[in-house]
Amino acid sequence: MKQIRFFLFAVPALLLATLISAQTADEIIANYMNALGGKDQITQVSSVFTEGTLDVMGNQGTVKTTLLSGKGYKQEIDVMGTLVVMCINDSMGWQINPMGGNYNAEKMADSQYKPGRDMIFIGGPFNGDLAARGFKVELMGQEMVGMTNAYKINVVSPENMLSVYYFDPETWYLVKSVQNYDMMGQSMEVVVNYSNYQKPENGYAMPFSIETNYGGQFFLSAKINKVEINQPIDPAIFAMP
Repeated sequence: MKQIRFFLFAVPALLLATLISAQTADEIIANYMNALGGKDQITQVSSVFTEGTLDVMGNQGTVKTTLLSGKGYKQEIDVMGTLVVMCINDSMGWQINPMGGNYNAEKMADSQYKPGRDMIFIGGPFNGDLAARGFKVELMGQEMVGMTNAYKINVVSPENMLSVYYFDPETWYLVKSVQNYDMMGQSMEVVVNYSNYQKPENGYAMPFSIETNYGGQFFLSAKINKVEINQPIDPAIFAMP
């Protein structure tokens, strides 16, 4: 009798677990965009400026990011008086990296620009119809990210570039991304972990803690402490000097 009762309880539990896990990649992405605030809220955000503190391999600094939706994304990192600038606009990318020996603005190679060009949109590559833009999306099951059994989704761009994204099945927030970038002529896997999501007034949910691992060679940890939404931004700041 105990075995029968266990079976009767176990079957509904198994069915429930199956239903919970029966998500598609498109549904997970839709849940993520809704968790950020939903399409209506996101379309009302035209610009985002953030400022925060930075730890780069034990060295302290500051980081500023400026996003004008559909136009450009600019990141400025200052560590011990050395300014590193990375900028992407709707047609190209450029950077200034004294740590790499580049003291003047240099154009990014396509292998570096293309994986990051969707950073100019609120919600990144998931803002819009991926299939219509030529992306292929596939759910790869679940994988542990820290203590979270996250959904793993592969996204292949029209240029056949693979990016991997991990989503929390409880909050639906993006908790990790993995991409390959061209760094000074060498391919490098860049792993980014996102946490401490908050929603500023009149904004959308965003991670206030971001940890980046550049191929195990370079580590960066950022904590956001200031956010400005829908402030005027001159598109000229995204042009290469």
